[in-house]
Amino acid sequence: MKVIHGLQNFQKKEHLFLTIGTFDGVHVGHQEILKKMVTEARKKNKISTLLTFFPHPRMVLHPNTPLLLIDTMQEKQHLLQNIGLDLLIIHPFSKAFSKLSALEFTRDILVNALNTKKLVIGHDHHFGKNREATATQLKTWAKQFEFEVEVIPAQTVGVTTISSTKIRNAITKNDFETVTQYLNRPFRLTGKVVSGQAIGNQIHFPTANIHVEESYKIIPSRGVYWVVSQIKGKKYFGMMNIGVRPTVNGKHQTIEVHFFDFDGSLYNQTLAVDVLKKIRNEQKFKSLDALKYQLEKDKKYCLELNK
Repeated sequence: MKVIHGLQNFQKKEHLFLTIGTFDGVHVGHQEILKKMVTEARKKNKISTLLTFFPHPRMVLHPNTPLLLIDTMQEKQHLLQNIGLDLLIIHPFSKAFSKLSALEFTRDILVNALNTKKLVIGHDHHFGKNREATATQLKTWAKQFEFEVEVIPAQTVGVTTISSTKIRNAITKNDFETVTQYLNRPFRLTGKVVSGQAIGNQIHFPTANIHVEESYKIIPSRGVYWVVSQIKGKKYFGMMNIGVRPTVNGKHQTIEVHFFDFDGSLYNQTLAVDVLKKIRNEQKFKSLDALKYQLEKDKKYCLELNK
């Protein structure tokens, strides 16, 4: 998959099969759109392309309303590559860009800049200044500018329509079963393993301390989680603590992972951790021995889940 930063760096060559959006989470609904586009592009020997934006438009247009995202841009790129996308264009979103009318966006971006042959979008797609135009309006302009539009219906799990907002809410509520259903994969945290205080080693629960660099990434609530990672091609289960470590009078939030069967150093490596289930909230214990006793119980519980 080729990645281009900024529409100004795209050199128009041949017709694109395109979809547009922030695609936060690349959830089941997004996957349906992308797979449809990728499949048809391959059949017609065209380039399957996603035009996405960063920062997220809501971060620019509503800066005083906090928004945390399901995926970092690097995590999103990994997911898109696995789907088989040919080209990802990441365009900086700005207030000036947001003022393009729907007609200007269609004519100047979709047609003149990108040479779009076919556009695949979701049923609820809105575009242009103030999200003024719908898929119906886009189909009208598509006839004028000679490209095709295909609208993908809403994707559901049971009777619930999937959305990035619902997934963020489920993460906040620690409902990781729903998160996994909607994403068609577990929620993932990715970061570099950094040095810690090695307190875990003292009680025979060594941990990898993960630093998530992106401040816009949603982090689950404080507590202990059952997790899994792929390390050098092998799957390792473990448990992760998110919190301030009150037992040792910690001051700053950390993310620490203990793997059950892994023996080795992960220091300075990038580690991806998939969150499967929340086990309990963070607690303060009277001593390290009391903490170790609880961690043994947590480990036993997680191992039972793994059977």
